[in-house]
Amino acid sequence: MYLFDINLQLFTGEKTEKATPKRRKEAREKGQVLQSREINSALILLFTFFTLQLAGKYIYSNLSLYMQRIFTDTIHDENLFTINGVHKLFLLMVGESVKLVAPMAGCAFVIGLFSSYMQVGFLFTTKPLVPKWDRINPISGFKKIFSKKSIVEFVKSLMKIGAVGYVTFNYVLKQSRSVMNILDMELISIISFLGKATINVGLRAAIVLILLAVLDYFYQKWEYENELKMSKQEIKEEYKQTEGDPQIKSKIKEKQRQMAMGRMMQDVPKADVIITNPTHYAVAIRYDQTTDNAPIVLAKGQDLIASNIREIAEKYEIPIVENKPLARTLYHTVEIGDYIPPDLYQAVAEVLAYVYKLKNMI
Repeated sequence: MYLFDINLQLFTGEKTEKATPKRRKEAREKGQVLQSREINSALILLFTFFTLQLAGKYIYSNLSLYMQRIFTDTIHDENLFTINGVHKLFLLMVGESVKLVAPMAGCAFVIGLFSSYMQVGFLFTTKPLVPKWDRINPISGFKKIFSKKSIVEFVKSLMKIGAVGYVTFNYVLKQSRSVMNILDMELISIISFLGKATINVGLRAAIVLILLAVLDYFYQKWEYENELKMSKQEIKEEYKQTEGDPQIKSKIKEKQRQMAMGRMMQDVPKADVIITNPTHYAVAIRYDQTTDNAPIVLAKGQDLIASNIREIAEKYEIPIVENKPLARTLYHTVEIGDYIPPDLYQAVAEVLAYVYKLKNMI
Protein backbone atom coordinates (compact mmCIF):
# COMPACT_ATOMS: atom_id res chain seq x y z
CA MET A 1 0.00 0.00 0.00
CA TYR A 2 1.16 3.53 -0.78
CA LEU A 3 0.72 6.42 1.64
CA PHE A 4 -0.53 8.69 -1.14
CA ASP A 5 -2.63 8.10 -4.22
CA ILE A 6 -0.92 9.52 -7.29
CA ASN A 7 -3.02 10.83 -10.14
CA LEU A 8 -1.13 9.79 -13.27
CA GLN A 9 -3.18 12.22 -15.37
CA LEU A 10 -1.08 15.03 -13.90
CA PHE A 11 1.89 13.74 -15.87
CA THR A 12 0.22 13.45 -19.28
CA GLY A 13 1.76 16.76 -20.38
CA GLU A 14 5.31 15.62 -19.70
CA LYS A 15 7.29 15.34 -22.93
CA THR A 16 8.69 11.83 -22.81
CA GLU A 17 7.97 10.50 -26.31
CA LYS A 18 10.24 10.68 -29.36
CA ALA A 19 9.22 13.13 -32.05
CA THR A 20 7.07 11.83 -34.87
CA PRO A 21 8.10 12.25 -38.54
CA LYS A 22 5.47 15.00 -38.88
CA ARG A 23 6.92 16.91 -35.91
CA ARG A 24 10.44 16.59 -37.37
CA LYS A 25 9.25 17.83 -40.76
CA GLU A 26 7.53 20.85 -39.20
CA ALA A 27 10.64 21.65 -37.15
CA ARG A 28 12.82 21.45 -40.28
CA GLU A 29 10.49 23.82 -42.14
CA LYS A 30 10.92 26.28 -39.27
CA GLY A 31 14.71 26.03 -39.54
CA GLN A 32 15.10 23.84 -36.45
CA VAL A 33 17.68 21.32 -37.62
CA LEU A 34 20.45 19.25 -36.08
CA GLN A 35 23.66 21.12 -36.76
CA SER A 36 26.91 21.78 -34.92
CA ARG A 37 28.42 25.12 -35.94
CA GLU A 38 31.61 24.05 -34.19
CA ILE A 39 32.14 21.40 -36.88
CA ASN A 40 31.78 24.04 -39.60
CA SER A 41 34.24 26.39 -37.88
CA ALA A 42 36.80 23.67 -37.13
CA LEU A 43 36.74 22.27 -40.68
CA ILE A 44 36.99 25.73 -42.23
CA LEU A 45 39.95 26.52 -39.96
CA LEU A 46 41.68 23.22 -40.77
CA PHE A 47 41.33 23.47 -44.55
CA THR A 48 42.14 27.19 -44.57
CA PHE A 49 45.49 26.57 -42.90
CA PHE A 50 46.02 23.51 -45.09
CA THR A 51 45.40 25.67 -48.17
CA LEU A 52 47.70 28.31 -46.75
CA GLN A 53 50.41 25.67 -46.43
CA LEU A 54 49.93 24.45 -50.00
CA ALA A 55 49.64 27.96 -51.46
CA GLY A 56 52.39 29.46 -49.31
CA LYS A 57 54.86 29.82 -52.16
CA TYR A 58 52.18 31.30 -54.41
CA ILE A 59 51.22 33.87 -51.77
CA TYR A 60 54.84 34.69 -50.98
CA SER A 61 55.81 35.20 -54.62
CA ASN A 62 52.75 37.38 -55.33
CA LEU A 63 53.33 39.40 -52.19
CA SER A 64 56.99 39.91 -53.15
CA LEU A 65 56.08 41.05 -56.66
CA TYR A 66 53.43 43.33 -55.22
CA MET A 67 55.82 44.96 -52.76
CA GLN A 68 58.48 45.26 -55.44
CA ARG A 69 56.04 46.95 -57.78
CA ILE A 70 54.94 49.35 -55.02
CA PHE A 71 58.46 50.39 -54.02
CA THR A 72 60.00 50.49 -57.50
CA ASP A 73 57.35 51.61 -59.95
CA THR A 74 54.34 53.06 -58.16
CA ILE A 75 56.16 55.13 -55.53
CA HIS A 76 58.21 56.89 -58.22
CA ASP A 77 55.19 57.64 -60.37
CA GLU A 78 54.80 61.40 -60.81
CA ASN A 79 51.01 61.04 -60.84
CA LEU A 80 50.87 59.04 -57.59
CA PHE A 81 49.26 61.82 -55.58
CA THR A 82 46.75 62.80 -58.24
CA ILE A 83 43.18 61.49 -58.37
CA ASN A 84 44.06 59.11 -61.20
CA GLY A 85 47.17 57.96 -59.36
CA VAL A 86 45.33 57.23 -56.13
CA HIS A 87 42.60 55.44 -58.07
CA LYS A 88 45.20 53.35 -59.88
CA LEU A 89 46.95 52.48 -56.60
CA PHE A 90 43.64 51.54 -55.00
CA LEU A 91 42.74 49.19 -57.85
CA LEU A 92 46.21 47.65 -57.65
CA MET A 93 45.87 47.03 -53.92
CA VAL A 94 42.38 45.52 -54.28
CA GLY A 95 43.45 43.28 -57.15
CA GLU A 96 46.54 41.99 -55.37
CA SER A 97 44.61 41.47 -52.12
CA VAL A 98 42.01 39.39 -53.95
CA LYS A 99 44.78 37.26 -55.47
CA LEU A 100 46.30 36.65 -52.05
CA VAL A 101 43.05 35.93 -50.21
CA ALA A 102 41.16 34.10 -52.99
CA PRO A 103 42.59 30.58 -52.37
CA MET A 104 41.79 30.62 -48.65
CA ALA A 105 38.44 32.40 -49.05
CA GLY A 106 37.37 29.99 -51.78
CA CYS A 107 38.40 27.00 -49.69
CA ALA A 108 36.54 28.33 -46.63
CA PHE A 109 33.39 28.94 -48.71
CA VAL A 110 33.38 25.45 -50.25
CA ILE A 111 34.12 23.67 -46.96
CA GLY A 112 31.44 25.70 -45.17
CA LEU A 113 28.83 24.72 -47.76
CA PHE A 114 29.94 21.09 -47.77
CA SER A 115 29.88 20.81 -43.97
CA SER A 116 26.43 22.39 -43.71
CA TYR A 117 25.05 20.19 -46.49
CA MET A 118 26.39 17.01 -44.89
CA GLN A 119 24.71 17.90 -41.59
CA VAL A 120 21.46 19.46 -42.77
CA GLY A 121 21.05 18.70 -46.46
CA PHE A 122 19.44 21.19 -48.82
CA LEU A 123 17.12 23.51 -46.90
CA PHE A 124 15.70 26.90 -47.82
CA THR A 125 13.33 28.58 -45.39
CA THR A 126 12.60 32.18 -44.43
CA LYS A 127 10.75 31.42 -41.19
CA PRO A 128 13.80 32.05 -38.94
CA LEU A 129 13.96 35.58 -40.43
CA VAL A 130 10.43 36.46 -39.29
CA PRO A 131 10.64 39.12 -36.53
CA LYS A 132 9.73 37.91 -33.04
CA TRP A 133 9.03 40.01 -29.98
CA ASP A 134 11.15 37.70 -27.81
CA ARG A 135 14.25 38.71 -29.76
CA ILE A 136 13.93 42.39 -28.86
CA ASN A 137 12.26 41.98 -25.49
CA PRO A 138 14.87 43.07 -22.88
CA ILE A 139 13.41 40.77 -20.23
CA SER A 140 13.67 37.74 -22.52
CA GLY A 141 17.17 38.83 -23.50
CA PHE A 142 18.21 39.08 -19.86
CA LYS A 143 16.84 35.59 -19.19
CA LYS A 144 18.81 34.20 -22.13
CA ILE A 145 22.05 35.49 -20.59
CA PHE A 146 21.63 33.04 -17.73
CA SER A 147 19.94 30.29 -19.71
CA LYS A 148 21.24 26.75 -20.04
CA LYS A 149 22.22 27.39 -23.66
CA SER A 150 24.28 30.47 -22.72
CA ILE A 151 26.09 28.56 -19.98
CA VAL A 152 26.89 25.72 -22.39
CA GLU A 153 28.20 28.18 -24.99
CA PHE A 154 30.33 29.86 -22.32
CA VAL A 155 31.81 26.51 -21.27
CA LYS A 156 32.51 25.64 -24.92
CA SER A 157 34.29 28.97 -25.40
CA LEU A 158 36.46 28.32 -22.36
CA MET A 159 37.31 24.85 -23.67
CA LYS A 160 38.24 26.23 -27.09
CA ILE A 161 40.38 29.00 -25.60
CA GLY A 162 42.06 26.49 -23.31
CA ALA A 163 42.69 24.02 -26.14
CA VAL A 164 44.11 26.63 -28.53
CA GLY A 165 46.16 28.17 -25.73
CA TYR A 166 47.60 24.80 -24.77
CA VAL A 167 48.50 23.94 -28.38
CA THR A 168 50.13 27.34 -28.90
CA PHE A 169 52.06 27.22 -25.63
CA ASN A 170 53.20 23.65 -26.26
CA TYR A 171 54.44 24.51 -29.77
CA VAL A 172 56.27 27.65 -28.61
CA LEU A 173 57.83 25.64 -25.79
CA LYS A 174 59.16 23.07 -28.25
CA GLN A 175 60.43 25.81 -30.56
CA SER A 176 61.86 27.91 -27.72
CA ARG A 177 65.41 27.69 -29.06
CA SER A 178 64.35 28.96 -32.48
CA VAL A 179 62.25 31.69 -30.85
CA MET A 180 65.24 32.84 -28.81
CA ASN A 181 67.36 33.07 -31.95
CA ILE A 182 64.75 34.91 -34.02
CA LEU A 183 66.48 38.28 -33.54
CA ASP A 184 69.64 36.87 -35.11
CA MET A 185 67.83 35.80 -38.27
CA GLU A 186 67.54 37.69 -41.53
CA LEU A 187 64.22 39.26 -42.45
CA ILE A 188 63.40 36.54 -45.01
CA SER A 189 64.16 33.81 -42.45
CA ILE A 190 62.02 35.53 -39.80
CA ILE A 191 59.09 35.76 -42.21
CA SER A 192 59.53 32.10 -43.19
CA PHE A 193 59.79 30.99 -39.55
CA LEU A 194 56.73 32.96 -38.46
CA GLY A 195 54.75 31.69 -41.46
CA LYS A 196 55.57 28.04 -40.73
CA ALA A 197 54.89 28.54 -37.02
CA THR A 198 51.50 30.10 -37.75
CA ILE A 199 50.51 27.26 -40.07
CA ASN A 200 51.70 24.54 -37.67
CA VAL A 201 49.90 26.07 -34.70
CA GLY A 202 46.79 26.62 -36.81
CA LEU A 203 46.69 23.02 -38.05
CA ARG A 204 47.23 21.62 -34.56
CA ALA A 205 44.59 23.90 -33.10
CA ALA A 206 42.13 22.96 -35.86
CA ILE A 207 42.59 19.23 -35.17
CA VAL A 208 41.95 19.77 -31.45
CA LEU A 209 38.89 21.89 -32.26
CA ILE A 210 37.55 19.14 -34.53
CA LEU A 211 37.71 16.71 -31.61
CA LEU A 212 35.79 19.20 -29.48
CA ALA A 213 33.35 19.72 -32.37
CA VAL A 214 32.58 15.99 -32.50
CA LEU A 215 31.66 16.10 -28.81
CA ASP A 216 29.57 19.20 -29.49
CA TYR A 217 27.74 17.39 -32.31
CA PHE A 218 26.64 14.59 -29.97
CA TYR A 219 25.56 17.16 -27.41
CA GLN A 220 23.61 19.09 -30.05
CA LYS A 221 21.95 15.84 -31.14
CA TRP A 222 20.91 15.08 -27.56
CA GLU A 223 19.63 18.63 -27.09
CA TYR A 224 17.81 18.57 -30.44
CA GLU A 225 16.02 15.31 -29.62
CA ASN A 226 15.01 16.67 -26.22
CA GLU A 227 13.58 19.85 -27.75
CA LEU A 228 11.50 17.82 -30.22
CA LYS A 229 10.12 15.38 -27.66
CA MET A 230 6.35 15.24 -27.41
CA SER A 231 3.84 14.42 -24.73
CA LYS A 232 1.45 11.51 -25.19
CA GLN A 233 -1.39 13.97 -25.52
CA GLU A 234 0.41 15.80 -28.36
CA ILE A 235 0.89 12.51 -30.19
CA LYS A 236 -2.82 11.72 -29.81
CA GLU A 237 -3.78 15.16 -31.11
CA GLU A 238 -1.43 14.81 -34.07
CA TYR A 239 -2.88 11.40 -34.88
CA LYS A 240 -6.38 12.88 -34.83
CA GLN A 241 -5.31 15.65 -37.20
CA THR A 242 -3.62 13.33 -39.68
CA GLU A 243 -5.62 10.12 -39.42
CA GLY A 244 -8.84 11.39 -37.88
CA ASP A 245 -10.50 10.55 -34.58
CA PRO A 246 -10.29 6.72 -34.11
CA GLN A 247 -13.87 6.57 -32.81
CA ILE A 248 -15.21 8.55 -35.76
CA LYS A 249 -13.17 6.44 -38.20
CA SER A 250 -14.53 3.27 -36.60
CA LYS A 251 -18.10 4.53 -37.00
CA ILE A 252 -17.46 5.49 -40.63
CA LYS A 253 -16.00 2.06 -41.40
CA GLU A 254 -18.96 0.38 -39.72
CA LYS A 255 -21.35 2.50 -41.77
CA GLN A 256 -19.44 1.64 -44.95
CA ARG A 257 -19.60 -2.06 -44.09
CA GLN A 258 -23.34 -1.79 -43.54
CA MET A 259 -23.84 0.00 -46.85
CA ALA A 260 -21.69 -2.57 -48.67
CA MET A 261 -23.63 -5.36 -47.00
CA GLY A 262 -26.91 -3.78 -48.07
CA ARG A 263 -25.77 -3.49 -51.69
CA MET A 264 -24.55 -7.08 -51.62
CA MET A 265 -27.87 -8.37 -50.30
CA GLN A 266 -29.71 -6.43 -53.01
CA ASP A 267 -27.73 -8.39 -55.63
CA VAL A 268 -28.61 -11.82 -54.21
CA PRO A 269 -31.96 -12.03 -56.10
CA LYS A 270 -30.00 -11.66 -59.37
CA ALA A 271 -28.05 -14.87 -58.70
CA ASP A 272 -28.56 -18.13 -60.62
CA VAL A 273 -27.46 -20.36 -57.77
CA ILE A 274 -26.36 -20.25 -54.12
CA ILE A 275 -23.48 -22.61 -53.29
CA THR A 276 -23.40 -23.47 -49.57
CA ASN A 277 -21.36 -25.32 -46.95
CA PRO A 278 -24.34 -25.71 -46.03
CA THR A 279 -24.51 -23.67 -42.81
CA HIS A 280 -21.17 -21.84 -42.49
CA TYR A 281 -20.66 -20.46 -46.02
CA ALA A 282 -22.89 -19.20 -48.79
CA VAL A 283 -21.80 -17.82 -52.18
CA ALA A 284 -24.19 -16.32 -54.74
CA ILE A 285 -23.20 -17.02 -58.38
CA ARG A 286 -24.55 -15.43 -61.55
CA TYR A 287 -23.79 -16.40 -65.12
CA ASP A 288 -25.45 -14.57 -67.99
CA GLN A 289 -24.07 -15.84 -71.28
CA THR A 290 -24.94 -12.56 -73.01
CA THR A 291 -23.11 -10.22 -70.60
CA ASP A 292 -20.72 -12.25 -68.44
CA ASN A 293 -17.40 -13.60 -69.69
CA ALA A 294 -17.42 -16.09 -66.81
CA PRO A 295 -19.49 -16.85 -63.71
CA ILE A 296 -19.35 -13.94 -61.25
CA VAL A 297 -19.67 -13.80 -57.46
CA LEU A 298 -22.51 -11.44 -56.52
CA ALA A 299 -22.46 -12.02 -52.75
CA LYS A 300 -20.82 -14.18 -50.14
CA GLY A 301 -21.02 -14.55 -46.39
CA GLN A 302 -20.23 -16.63 -43.36
CA ASP A 303 -22.48 -17.83 -40.53
CA LEU A 304 -25.20 -15.17 -39.95
CA ILE A 305 -24.63 -13.48 -43.32
CA ALA A 306 -24.70 -16.89 -45.00
CA SER A 307 -28.03 -17.56 -43.30
CA ASN A 308 -29.40 -14.24 -44.59
CA ILE A 309 -28.27 -15.08 -48.13
CA ARG A 310 -30.07 -18.43 -47.94
CA GLU A 311 -33.25 -16.77 -46.66
CA ILE A 312 -33.26 -14.32 -49.58
CA ALA A 313 -32.59 -17.20 -51.98
CA GLU A 314 -35.55 -19.15 -50.61
CA LYS A 315 -37.75 -16.06 -50.86
CA TYR A 316 -36.88 -15.56 -54.54
CA GLU A 317 -36.82 -19.33 -55.28
CA ILE A 318 -33.14 -19.34 -56.21
CA PRO A 319 -31.66 -22.86 -56.24
CA ILE A 320 -29.40 -23.68 -53.27
CA VAL A 321 -26.72 -26.31 -53.95
CA GLU A 322 -24.61 -27.84 -51.20
CA ASN A 323 -20.94 -28.25 -52.13
CA LYS A 324 -18.69 -27.83 -49.08
CA PRO A 325 -15.21 -27.68 -50.71
CA LEU A 326 -16.37 -25.42 -53.55
CA ALA A 327 -18.21 -23.06 -51.19
CA ARG A 328 -15.16 -22.69 -48.94
CA THR A 329 -12.82 -22.17 -51.90
CA LEU A 330 -15.05 -19.55 -53.52
CA TYR A 331 -15.49 -17.70 -50.21
CA HIS A 332 -11.75 -17.49 -49.48
CA THR A 333 -10.38 -16.90 -52.99
CA VAL A 334 -12.90 -14.80 -54.95
CA GLU A 335 -13.94 -11.25 -54.01
CA ILE A 336 -17.45 -9.89 -54.50
CA GLY A 337 -17.90 -8.64 -58.06
CA ASP A 338 -15.00 -10.73 -59.45
CA TYR A 339 -15.14 -13.53 -61.99
CA ILE A 340 -14.29 -16.99 -60.74
CA PRO A 341 -10.74 -18.15 -61.62
CA PRO A 342 -10.25 -20.60 -64.52
CA ASP A 343 -9.27 -23.45 -62.20
CA LEU A 344 -12.82 -23.41 -60.77
CA TYR A 345 -14.62 -23.30 -64.13
CA GLN A 346 -15.25 -27.07 -64.23
CA ALA A 347 -16.65 -27.27 -60.69
CA VAL A 348 -18.92 -24.23 -61.10
CA ALA A 349 -20.01 -25.38 -64.58
CA GLU A 350 -21.19 -28.68 -63.13
CA VAL A 351 -23.26 -26.83 -60.51
CA LEU A 352 -24.77 -24.50 -63.14
CA ALA A 353 -25.54 -27.44 -65.42
CA TYR A 354 -27.36 -29.11 -62.54
CA VAL A 355 -29.34 -25.91 -61.89
CA TYR A 356 -30.24 -25.42 -65.55
CA LYS A 357 -31.36 -29.02 -65.70
CA LEU A 358 -33.66 -28.38 -62.76
CA LYS A 359 -35.11 -25.40 -64.59
CA ASN A 360 -35.50 -27.48 -67.77
CA MET A 361 -33.13 -25.13 -69.58
CA ILE A 362 -31.14 -28.00 -71.04
